[in-house]
Amino acid sequence: MPDDSEVTVGPLDLAARVDEALAVQAIAFGLSAEEVGVRRHIVLRHLSYPGARALGATTADGRLAGFVYGMPNDRAHWWSTVVEPYLRNNATDHWLDDTFVITELHVHPAFQNRGVGRALITTITDTATEPRSILSAIDTESPARALYRALGYVDLARQVHFPSAARRYAVMGAPLPLLRRDPADPR
Repeated sequence: MPDDSEVTVGPLDLAARVDEALAVQAIAFGLSAEEVGVRRHIVLRHLSYPGARALGATTADGRLAGFVYGMPNDRAHWWSTVVEPYLRNNATDHWLDDTFVITELHVHPAFQNRGVGRALITTITDTATEPRSILSAIDTESPARALYRALGYVDLARQVHFPSAARRYAVMGAPLPLLRRDPADPR
């Protein structure tokens, strides 16, 4: 995918473009073909949940450069049942209530470090009716974690183990609306 295209963030029919979205995720996140197959069913199931919605970052010629999707949290969902004990141990399990979950956020490497991820996450959370947002990210210092911190997310739990994942995750939460960078601030 060439990196000279501008992108536009807007609504995404993720069910119709799930394979294209997962191709972006596979490149951005390093997924195998088997992992993509498993995630395809998960994404389609998530889209049936109340309040689930997705946004895409598309190029001028309609290709997907990145996507985000999320939904209001439900403690009965698998993700919540996994992270709840870690949050409870830190007295932060109340973050599972009245919260919008960022389920996935991925940007093709050719479009990273250009504000695409920031635009996707701020745009989707700006439409949330919940007062806060929660997500999980690989528990290592990374550009993604730095972005989340810049938007106001803080660590709620670290070293979270998901049964199917080799790497540990951090669960992060932020009040909504997310912080916006001051354009005059050179950082």
